[in-house]
Amino acid sequence: MNPPRSAPSARGGGLVPPRWRKEVERILITDAQIARRIEQMSHEIVRDFTGREMVVVSLLNGTVMFLADLIRNLSLPLRLDFMGVSSYGAGTESGELVFTKELRLDVCGRDVLLVDDILDTGNTLYRVLGKIRALKPRRIKTCVLLDKAARRVEDVKADYVGFEIPDFFVVGYGLDFAERYRNLPFVGVLFPHVYKAVSQQINEPKARKAKRHAK
Repeated sequence: MNPPRSAPSARGGGLVPPRWRKEVERILITDAQIARRIEQMSHEIVRDFTGREMVVVSLLNGTVMFLADLIRNLSLPLRLDFMGVSSYGAGTESGELVFTKELRLDVCGRDVLLVDDILDTGNTLYRVLGKIRALKPRRIKTCVLLDKAARRVEDVKADYVGFEIPDFFVVGYGLDFAERYRNLPFVGVLFPHVYKAVSQQINEPKARKAKRHAK
């Protein structure tokens, strides 16, 4: 298996389009770099799953762009299903994990490829893997576009990793902040003042509410 690629550099690659320069600090991974790496990953997956029909389980919503490009490169029979998982609000901290959509397909005795956009704390994959294993698939392999190991809490590793990245707050190519930036064709680093301002807007009403209840 080819090792995951490290993000090109902390300085990034390419100029941020003018529309986004006040919010996105730099491009960390370009669309061309993403496309090349997905093609390499797809070859590994096809090699490992050849001879069996697999079920691709994708986690909503951040995987949409990654998933579409990945499965277009998979030249083998597959079935596709989704799980809805939410762990972020409009702020930057992970919250309580909530399952918003369950699997529709039966994965018992089948080969499963679980696809997610980013592996950081590992909380999401840990919970999802436990839920899928309870359904008794033949085997499960995991595939993520980005691996941010600096934030790992759970002992979880992905079988297929696109890029290893530093502890930056990244958006684009399906990844969001407050449900924005998913449509960017690259992975970019968000300016701290953007997410700090939104987090402050969220936290201030919560603090006032808690203060009122404490009286």
